[in-house]
Amino acid sequence: MTNSPTVIVLIGLPARGKTYISKKLTRYLNWIGVPTKVFNLGVYRREAVQSYKSFDFFRHDNEEAMKIRKQCAIVALQDVKSYLNEEGGQIAVFDATNTTRERRNLILSFAKENAYKVFFVESLCNDPEVIAANILDVKVSSPDYPERGRESVMEDFLKRIECYKVTYQPLDPDDHDKDLSFIQVINVGQRFLVNHVQDYIQSKIVYYLMNIHVQKHSIYLCRHGESQHNVQGCIGGDSELSSRGKEHLCCLCIVIFLCVFVLYQGICEEMTYEKIKETHPDEYFLRDQDKYHYRYPGGESYQDLVQRLEPVIMELERQGNVLVICHQAVMRCLLAYFLDKSADDLPYLKCPLHVVLKLTPVAYGCKVDIFDLKVEAVNTHRDRPLAVPPTLLRRNSFTPLSSQDQVKRPRLFSVGNPPRLASVPGRGHLSDRWIAAAVTTFDHLHPRPASLPSFDYPGVTRCQDGDGRLHPF
Repeated sequence: MTNSPTVIVLIGLPARGKTYISKKLTRYLNWIGVPTKVFNLGVYRREAVQSYKSFDFFRHDNEEAMKIRKQCAIVALQDVKSYLNEEGGQIAVFDATNTTRERRNLILSFAKENAYKVFFVESLCNDPEVIAANILDVKVSSPDYPERGRESVMEDFLKRIECYKVTYQPLDPDDHDKDLSFIQVINVGQRFLVNHVQDYIQSKIVYYLMNIHVQKHSIYLCRHGESQHNVQGCIGGDSELSSRGKEHLCCLCIVIFLCVFVLYQGICEEMTYEKIKETHPDEYFLRDQDKYHYRYPGGESYQDLVQRLEPVIMELERQGNVLVICHQAVMRCLLAYFLDKSADDLPYLKCPLHVVLKLTPVAYGCKVDIFDLKVEAVNTHRDRPLAVPPTLLRRNSFTPLSSQDQVKRPRLFSVGNPPRLASVPGRGHLSDRWIAAAVTTFDHLHPRPASLPSFDYPGVTRCQDGDGRLHPF
């Protein structure tokens, strides 16, 4: 995705959300498969100066402190170099104030010496309520202020901000910095100024930052109701809901948003794991070797699904409170994004049937609340295998090691491959009957005029694209 390593450099006064942006951006880039790591200068400063006393450390005329702060920046940049050159990293996020041109020139010289690209992200905010809320939400619990009261923290931190204001030189898009690559985020997303985007990854960064917001909201995730295939132990398919699955729908009394995405299982669609092991033993073991990247012949992998879900993540970042109903694999991908889970852990996240997870973004992470709807269901979770057999190889997803009778179905619509229609049996996408069941439940709870067509409900959208999949947008 990147033709040379990139250093993302944060700029801004304290309490402007730089670390929040750094952590969210790093989580997103890792989720889409770009190895990224945050280097927070505050951590280096705390290691160099074991005990923080007061805002005086940040005065521009405190020469001893200024030497320490510069040395911390140099050490951090050397760690950036090690990460990008030796550890396989592609993007380093340099999280610091970087409020002077002198400091930014130091970083630019370092990047030039090592042939790195640089992209600046400046957070500008003059809203006193936002600044105060950020101090109280995050800085009160900072390691700089152990066992200090809220009022004392607020007073000291506001004085720290004033120390930085004396020498702050914002990016100048019209003159001095017109040739730099950057985005200015103004008042937590009210406006943006984007300058000289160099490549694809920088455009992805801009796209992401223009979609996130800091308003408090929650995302509710749950799987569809238990299906007959769940009861039988079959994967994928297009079966009816069980009686307990229908009961689960009745428990979801408020339908806010219906998102329909599934993972297609290729030639193993509607098989049990025991049947796959019997008829395609090599495929069975291949999947255990690398579940994230593995594709059933003719199907798609978790990695494919993550790429397909990226627009959904953007929409969820823009939305307020929202309910997402999805399959197990989709729920795992979404959870991995919000909980910052690795590709290795993603396929083994537990997402039981008939349970709703409430995800509430907090300062630097995500709080999870679990609501059991008290409707029994089968357990479809498979634990990570304790022992994996020797590595097996195959050329691609259409050339399995066994099974000569695979059906070659295109995973995506392309020239020469006609789209799969939503009515084709075994297509591996959520059944219209499941949608109908959800809407029938919604009908019962929220009666509508008979003249309205099906699916014409606020927040419930049924759109179909060229390959026959059902999408929410």
